[in-house]
Amino acid sequence: MPQKRKQPEDSERKGVPGDDESDDDDTDMINVDFEWFSPKPEVDFHGLKTLLKQLFDADAQLFNLSELVNIILSQPGLGSTVKTEGDESDPFAFMTVLNLHQHRENQAVKDLTQYLIQKSSSSSSSLAQIPSLLSPSSNAQVGLILTERFINMPSEIVPPMYKFLSEEISLAVQAKEPFQFSHYLIVSKTYKEIESKLDQEDDRPAKKSKGSKDEAVFYFHPEDEALHQQALGFGDYDYSKQGDEGASDSKRAFQELGVKPSGHIILVEGSKFEEAVRSVGEYLGAA
Repeated sequence: MPQKRKQPEDSERKGVPGDDESDDDDTDMINVDFEWFSPKPEVDFHGLKTLLKQLFDADAQLFNLSELVNIILSQPGLGSTVKTEGDESDPFAFMTVLNLHQHRENQAVKDLTQYLIQKSSSSSSSLAQIPSLLSPSSNAQVGLILTERFINMPSEIVPPMYKFLSEEISLAVQAKEPFQFSHYLIVSKTYKEIESKLDQEDDRPAKKSKGSKDEAVFYFHPEDEALHQQALGFGDYDYSKQGDEGASDSKRAFQELGVKPSGHIILVEGSKFEEAVRSVGEYLGAA
């Protein structure tokens, strides 16, 4: 039975945006108790699949997400889910790591690995070594970190997930399990703000130009900026599947401009992972 994780004292109760429909400018906050659990096969399948679909965005349809979830749930002692109503409820966030070398014969992992090779080749030159690390002939032990959370979840839940994962990997290595990673690959997402199609269709006044800020990159996962400090490389990539012209407006949750998401890849050397975990905690204000 999955063991309930102890909550850090500084994150026992966190505020998340409420659903108040009033016109007040101040967002109402609801105090929520967050609890960390190990993945639970009989409960978490659908919740994890939903979060994976959100993580891969438009390209989620390219993968066998059910099989990826089955792999995640086959290693319940590794990784975390974050819930608010006990371990029988659906997860609001999760984090885990998959050994791409160990699962290289699994078709779902093959498809995902080929995707990562393709996207890293079209992304930043700092990711140029990923294709060789992930090639079938490579003996590199690459740990793929998968993590996602609902958009209104506070970032303070992230450092405990990374801390738990680091500790669990260390225990697994001591137990001679295949989690001695030479590299870690983290899949994430970024976005840029673009002019709203709704504004164009309704002949609304054009939003004020933001100049060079129009090209600014924003992070769905703010911890990515801390991970960059310890990374061998990182970069954005375009999704293979593009939504229709109005897709960006469906992602306008908290702003007036449209949102164009992109995939994001971070490569961290295995020896730098613990330092990267500390950087995430410091960056997000965790102890």
